[in-house]
Amino acid sequence: MNSLPNQPTTGNYGIASLYCGDLDPDITEANLYDKFSQAGPVASIRVCRDVVTKRSLGYAYINFQQAMDAERALDTMNYELIKGRPMRLMWSQRDPSLRKSGVGNVFIKNLDKSIDNKSLYDTFSVFGNILSCKVAHDERNQSKGYGFVHFETQDASDQAIQKVNGMLLNDKKVYVGRFMTRKERMETLGHPATRFTNIYVKNFGDANLSDEEFQQLFEPYGKIVSCVIMKDDGGKSRGFGFVSYETHEAAKKAVDALNSSEVKTCKLYVARAQKKNERQAELREKYEKLKMERLNRYQQGVNLYVKNLDDVINDERLHEEFSVYGNITSAKIMVDEKGNTKGFGFVCFSSPDEATKAVTEMNGRIIVSKPLFVALAQRKEERKQHLAAQHAVRTQGMPRGFIGHAYSGMIPTNYLMPVAQPRPFMTTNQVPRPRWAQQQQQGQMRQQPGAWPMQVPSVVQVQPRMQSAQGNQRPQSSMQNQQQQSMANGSRQQGRYGSNTVRNPMLPMSELMMNQEPLSSQILNHANPQEQKQMLGEKLYPIIQAAQPELAGKITGMLLEMENSEILHMLEDNTSLNDKVNEAVAVLQAHQQKLADQQKIAK
Repeated sequence: MNSLPNQPTTGNYGIASLYCGDLDPDITEANLYDKFSQAGPVASIRVCRDVVTKRSLGYAYINFQQAMDAERALDTMNYELIKGRPMRLMWSQRDPSLRKSGVGNVFIKNLDKSIDNKSLYDTFSVFGNILSCKVAHDERNQSKGYGFVHFETQDASDQAIQKVNGMLLNDKKVYVGRFMTRKERMETLGHPATRFTNIYVKNFGDANLSDEEFQQLFEPYGKIVSCVIMKDDGGKSRGFGFVSYETHEAAKKAVDALNSSEVKTCKLYVARAQKKNERQAELREKYEKLKMERLNRYQQGVNLYVKNLDDVINDERLHEEFSVYGNITSAKIMVDEKGNTKGFGFVCFSSPDEATKAVTEMNGRIIVSKPLFVALAQRKEERKQHLAAQHAVRTQGMPRGFIGHAYSGMIPTNYLMPVAQPRPFMTTNQVPRPRWAQQQQQGQMRQQPGAWPMQVPSVVQVQPRMQSAQGNQRPQSSMQNQQQQSMANGSRQQGRYGSNTVRNPMLPMSELMMNQEPLSSQILNHANPQEQKQMLGEKLYPIIQAAQPELAGKITGMLLEMENSEILHMLEDNTSLNDKVNEAVAVLQAHQQKLADQQKIAK
């Protein structure tokens, strides 16, 4: 909202600013300006909106240049219709202390449904200057039967209570009293559970009780004011009803005696009658309490998330596999409505040290036939924040037009998307070149200013501007023959992954896989992350080179972006590795086709 000019002050409410409530959601600043400019020059108007949806919250602030204009608008335009709804005007109270103090604030209940804000204002305005006046409404804009009137002075509110309390308004006797906060009501009147007279009874639908039998059941405990069984349109009992006693003691005695008792083989439920909003508040409080207990139980660092579980693994097997690392408080596999496993579960340890040890030892371990993925469990909110941050890092600096191409979903996105922390094998000036990279062919690539740096996954190798390979000679050494020049000036840089020609894979590769020494997760765990990727690359490259000699480097780099446990699984499963290689080749083919189409268009 624009800054306001210096404004004169009037009384306690001060500046030339009005609050305008009960607005239609479609009301805009322009609508309000047209309306209020009739009263005088308007400095600024702001309709308050939801931060996320930008939808109007139903109220606004109107700032006049002169206080007398604001007062004129308040006197002449209050409760006028705008888009079919009466707007409610009051002085803007920037300081909440006046509202919260309770001085001059009056509570009215048992109002007729036909009484609206204007009717209530007209009724009480004879007692003094009103700062605000409101009838409470539900979500359907129907009166709840009570309201509030805030007078400027305590004397005016005292006079209103004295004159109107017990009077008839639209043939209904109303109660008018001093407004009390919830805390004050609890201290003065006590909790509703300690003073109730109305009780709720259910679960007697099969007993076929008549009205007389129902009343006779509750008469021994005190004088009954009213007693009713709720029935449907056909006059049949709905299985619940209400009994109202004259005293709280009688109602409490009936609840204590009849709750859980049996009547004609029906076990009764008898309790204090509650309003719908009170029940909802209690359920909400109960839910929040259970939520906090659950959070305290599964404290940070002790609850593990386990996925890629085999279908034959049940809760007992999951508990057995993880029990060697410490005391387990719970182990649960998630299932669908038919009882079939969803392939993931949770294991909760008694201490963070035990959970950390389990993550270190079990992540990547093959149970039955699948390598497990084990990590610390995250709350839904934390996971959303983590994914959002990861997405922001990945998309930052991404080549224009890269996101959303048809081939992006052909294989998991982590083949092509950069990650927050560079992998140790990504650039030649970060780490020593892996031994498997010495065997691959050389190619050349033109790097445009502002494009991505050299990284694996092979986005840079398949991005636009890639030129055909120059020569297929193998490098004589790993680092000495790899010349690197400035990328910002568009110079050509010698690539690491060979020619761009895409060929269909020459599969299967099972013979090479069988001749290699196995690489286990235990061996990897003794190496640092940089060495782990190098060891996996040395295993993958010869196998892939046998099928794709010209694309082995690119495909190896793409596969190394996967989790280590998945790579280990591919090294043991020829079919899985074949599938991943085929997917990688399909991506490269699709990208080359796109480049070719772009070049045709450019020509």
